[in-house]
Amino acid sequence: MGDTQPDEHKSPTPFVRESTGLVKNVSFLDSISLNLSNMSIGGLLGGLGINLFAVGFVFVSLAGVNLIAASILGFLLSVPQIVLYTMMTRRYPRTGGDYVWVSRNLGGFFGSSISFMGYTMETTAYMALVTILAVFAIGGVGLALGHFEYLGLALPTNIGGDPNQQFAVGAALFAILVAINIFRPKFGYKLVSYLTIIGIVVLLITIGTLLSAGHSGVVNYINSLQTASGASISFDSVAASYTGSSFDWGATLFIMPVMFAFVYPWLNAAPAVASEIKGSRALKWNVPISAVVALILTTSAIATMYYVAGQPFINAMMSNSDLTFYNGINFFTLAMGVAPNSAVALVIGLGWIAWVVAILAYGIIVISRYLLSQSFDRFLPARLAYVSPKWGSPVVAHAVDLVFTITLIGLATYFYGTVSSLFGAITGSMIYFIFVGIAAMVHAMRKETGNAKWLLTAAGLGNVIVFAYVTWEFVSNYSTWGINLLSGGFNVFSLILGASLYLGARQYLRRRGLDISMAYKELPPE
Repeated sequence: MGDTQPDEHKSPTPFVRESTGLVKNVSFLDSISLNLSNMSIGGLLGGLGINLFAVGFVFVSLAGVNLIAASILGFLLSVPQIVLYTMMTRRYPRTGGDYVWVSRNLGGFFGSSISFMGYTMETTAYMALVTILAVFAIGGVGLALGHFEYLGLALPTNIGGDPNQQFAVGAALFAILVAINIFRPKFGYKLVSYLTIIGIVVLLITIGTLLSAGHSGVVNYINSLQTASGASISFDSVAASYTGSSFDWGATLFIMPVMFAFVYPWLNAAPAVASEIKGSRALKWNVPISAVVALILTTSAIATMYYVAGQPFINAMMSNSDLTFYNGINFFTLAMGVAPNSAVALVIGLGWIAWVVAILAYGIIVISRYLLSQSFDRFLPARLAYVSPKWGSPVVAHAVDLVFTITLIGLATYFYGTVSSLFGAITGSMIYFIFVGIAAMVHAMRKETGNAKWLLTAAGLGNVIVFAYVTWEFVSNYSTWGINLLSGGFNVFSLILGASLYLGARQYLRRRGLDISMAYKELPPE
């Protein structure tokens, strides 16, 4: 593995050392699982109502929104991203993935700063908030099974949740996952695969449960529920409140930020650990296979809800606070409600939790690789590049991630109503993906020939157009998607911090006789 710790007494070289110190632990299945966890299918299906509730005030009862069409359209819009990441990963199979090719093609200063803002910082904040979602899922499953002592975990603290319980569970969960990745990094990858497989199997069980219960089962379950004031809920009255058509282009395009926030563009997880992937087939095929699997699973789940309950009810349900918030109805809890027995309901609930925890398990791995790669280039402090020769894991990067994320978890639990708006920082990633496309175009024009040159150029341009559009959707409807001074300020702060770190590192290394820009003129070692 080579020297795994930088020697501060040696004359500086462009890179911290001659190898990363990481080993090839990532199988084909692991690479696909990393991408699928990154694409957050379970997070989307578990939070569709919550994330679309505000849209119901723009399009009454989500009139004209067709979630099946939105899922398919999201996949089609992500085709440039699929082509781009497939081609560029094979050309830059290094730790850090897109950070490496963005910084090599757009320059060290800009490439490092935009990557630090668009993925490293944004995803760290996202992981803290997903940890809270995992706590909500645990509480929601407990409530769905009739255990009302889980109420403190199931509700946001600004509407009655218990912040002490939530922080204890969330911090413990995140710390355990980090510890696994420090002391058993190979199992850390396998854990992502296990959780993803469990999630997929349970998603299929959930679909089967809904189909078996059929329309009558859903109607009977909804009719058994009550509003927050204690009044009975009527399936027919909820369905009748929907007055829109089955499909409207404007309304369906309006909700694309939800699809892009969770699922289709997030194909950079396996590319970020490319140097650890075993075999050329995995490098070549992990991205397209992951995207197609995500399309099938997401669309099938949504189509099942529409089939058993009808589009009018599902759309109206998502803009009904008594169903979406008070009763917590989503894809998984609807199936738990119509399940034939408590055992099936429990399995579905555990599968929902597995999907959310898988997001954390992948994120801990990938964030540490971005931190390692950025410190390997000396953009971040060299100590972050330390890889334990005993465990083969980036210990310091994991430790920094642990401290920063648990701090954000604490803020998110005790001040959820305010800090939850950091979800809006997702626009930073959308902007970053624009420059991922530009970097691919620059690479194509400089280094490719023939069909590869034009295919990669077209994919890069497509990426720029798609993510410029999605960014505009987020920003132009900022109140709907939670874009505010906190989330916007977080992105601006992250960009300024990244630029300051680069300039500071340049000044520090210049005094030691090293030009930091030299690292960005070649690929880092594996």
